[in-house]
Amino acid sequence: MNGSGPGAGGVRVRCGRDREAAVRLADRAEEDGVARFAVELLRAPGLAARLDGVVDLGPAGGLAGFLAGLAADFRGWPGEREWHNADGDLALRAAFGPGGHVGLTWALRPWRAADGCWRAELTTWLEAGEQLAALAAGVAAFLDGEGEA
Repeated sequence: MNGSGPGAGGVRVRCGRDREAAVRLADRAEEDGVARFAVELLRAPGLAARLDGVVDLGPAGGLAGFLAGLAADFRGWPGEREWHNADGDLALRAAFGPGGHVGLTWALRPWRAADGCWRAELTTWLEAGEQLAALAAGVAAFLDGEGEA
C-alpha cells in the first residue's frame, strides 16, 4: 500500500514526497486498561527519534478520531488543524496542500520525563482520499489492539 498501513510492526506512515521519511506507531501494550505505544520518527540519513509510553488520551476521539475527521474532509480545509494527547508529548498538525495532499507534522516532545530536553518533528505528505482514510483505519485498528501481532 502506498502511504501507510497496519502490519505486524504496527502502523507505518510513509511520506509521498520523500520515501525515506516515515513515522511508525509500534509496540502497543495495555496495562490496567490503558494502552501505551511508541512513536518513531524515521528519516535516513539524519533523523531517528523514538518516544515510548505514549498514551492516546486526547480530544476528538483520540488520534484515530482526529485522523478520521481529516479523512472525512478530503476536499480540504483552511489553515491547520491540531491534535495532541493529554500528556502533551505527541502532537499532530494537519495542513491541506496543493493537489489534494495533506501534510501531517508529527511532533514528539518528551516533556513528561524531562522539561524540554528535546523535540523532534517530521512531516509526511499523504493523498487526502484513500491514503488518509487507510491511515485512519490502520491507526484505529492498532490502538484497538488489532493492528499488531
